[in-house]
Amino acid sequence: MVTAGLGLSLVLFEPANARNYAAPFDIFGLGTPRPHRSVHATKIPLPKPRPDEAPKATEEAAPEADGKPSPDKPSATKPVEAAPPPEKQLSACRVALTEEIAVAPSIPDIRGPGACGGEDLVRLEAIVLPDRRKVAVKPAAILRCTMASAIADWVRTDMVPLAASLGSTITDLDNFDSFECRGRNRVVGAMLSEHGKANALDVRSLKLANGQSIGLTDRTLSRDVRERVLHSVCSRFSTVLGPGSDWYHEDHIHLDLAQRRNDYRICQWSVWDSLPQVAPLLPAERPEEAPPREVAAKSEGANDGGKDRSRDGADDQESAKPGAPADKPAAAPGKSKPATKKRR
Repeated sequence: MVTAGLGLSLVLFEPANARNYAAPFDIFGLGTPRPHRSVHATKIPLPKPRPDEAPKATEEAAPEADGKPSPDKPSATKPVEAAPPPEKQLSACRVALTEEIAVAPSIPDIRGPGACGGEDLVRLEAIVLPDRRKVAVKPAAILRCTMASAIADWVRTDMVPLAASLGSTITDLDNFDSFECRGRNRVVGAMLSEHGKANALDVRSLKLANGQSIGLTDRTLSRDVRERVLHSVCSRFSTVLGPGSDWYHEDHIHLDLAQRRNDYRICQWSVWDSLPQVAPLLPAERPEEAPPREVAAKSEGANDGGKDRSRDGADDQESAKPGAPADKPAAAPGKSKPATKKRR
């Protein structure tokens, strides 16, 4: 016990430098404590002093201290502005309908009652011809882009050669009706018209530069000209209504691009024969050898007086004629005339 106590005291009170040496059986040096490196103090550079001529720094929180919100940060009371909607992409029709074809600015979509209105709308103001001249649409028509493009192509391709055959050019297109939110033929409760969809145009005439007018329903116009217009519109539009279809279209032509099953088309336009040219009923001219009017009036009066006198004499002679003979005996009363047998 004494020996064990002495050994323990020697271990506890071993000097620190004795631990710097390796143990006799510590081959890998795991138990040998490594000496600590001496720590050297490093100098940290300090910021340079502020020069005297430098301006004084302003407090960044001054607007908020005064109660005024910063312009960059929205306040709690001010609502956050919504981001602008993305720009609507142009349709293929809108891209193709350039200023070289028609003066047709785009207008906002129309959302009317029921199914009235439409999208991709334009205001057709004029049609530009290949030679840069313009055909004014009076008044301007509100149409879908596809319908406006069809009208422009019809005038440029078909009507310009027709006007050239008449020795003139087209200046105006008479627009009778375009967009109007209504039923067919303006009948209350009827099916929505293509006019209510901005998909129809009513045309009355095409005016020429020489003062003439191609009245599409004018029977005094050449039948050949009206038939050329008929074949032209019926090959381009899905609905054509004119004289003979109903009494609503006796003075104009209805054109639209209504889509029906199996691409069904309607072409109802009776091109009547031209009206006969009847000469006006005027009195015939007085011949040169006729007597003056005063002399003729006196002679006619004298002739009338002679006729009246001769008539009076004839009446006197008729009154002087003797009556029926009185010698014929009258039938005795009570006796009837014998009946005679009638033949069948």
